[in-house]
Amino acid sequence: MDIAQLREYITNFSLDNCALGNQGYNRVLLQLFGYLGHGKSSFINSCKYVLEDGEFRIYADAGHSDGGKTTRRITYPLTDTISLVDNRGCATMNSYETGEIFAQLGNLLPLDQEVVWDRGYQSIMHRLVEGDMDANYSDFVVPIFVYSVKHGITDEEVPEIKDLLDNARKLTGLDPIVVLTFKTQGDLTGVRAKSRNMGIEHIFQLENFTPSDHLRTRARHQEILTFFYEVLKDVEFRMGLKRNPQRERAERKKFVLEFAHEREMKREMEKKEQEMAARQAERDRERLIRPINPCAQQ
Repeated sequence: MDIAQLREYITNFSLDNCALGNQGYNRVLLQLFGYLGHGKSSFINSCKYVLEDGEFRIYADAGHSDGGKTTRRITYPLTDTISLVDNRGCATMNSYETGEIFAQLGNLLPLDQEVVWDRGYQSIMHRLVEGDMDANYSDFVVPIFVYSVKHGITDEEVPEIKDLLDNARKLTGLDPIVVLTFKTQGDLTGVRAKSRNMGIEHIFQLENFTPSDHLRTRARHQEILTFFYEVLKDVEFRMGLKRNPQRERAERKKFVLEFAHEREMKREMEKKEQEMAARQAERDRERLIRPINPCAQQ
């Protein structure tokens, strides 16, 4: 398909036209998630630039959002049916932050509001219960993992990323789509290979438009439009199956609560093990420095 055909398909896409109708969904929510500084904001600006076909504008401030200053889930409408969501990123995928990421990714927290990295199962549970008061059942959630090629992927990072993507798949019921940004600024071949080895099927690579480099080129426009086309074709396929928005949201909530509880129990066990090890080390130290009783030697 050429650029005009791709654009027409994307801008006219409607869930009403799927094989079984919209089944209670009215919006496709492309949920961007990942590490800080990997190009989520620049990707949003690039998508808006290409789809709106106007002047290049800064919608998402990469200096603030990717730098970690923005702490909200921010919605960026693209068409009447499609919206991008810039979820709060994190520096590392530790056990506290991954629970929060999945609460965002499952669309269980309100859009366009602050996201706080709370610690503990009770905190997450309370906020998910509060989220039920204004629950959104009509968003078809698509997980989009954004990763920068210029950062590379070390062997040590592979298990962490794979675990994150595997859990995102379990949460949403969809294979996460990976967008590799800054494709010309690192080892693209190596990052793609490691991504494939993690079992990732849908990988797109591109060079974001930026304030200093937003020259329109057919290749860069084609990359972004092809990304949207493939994502929507997958949504169309999924919507050909019977779905229940309320039940799917309940399953996502159940997953996040079980995940948070399991991590809480694991942290408590690790804490106890550390305390036991510290006490044993103290006892060993005391035995080494305890004065020798001369009478006991006779």
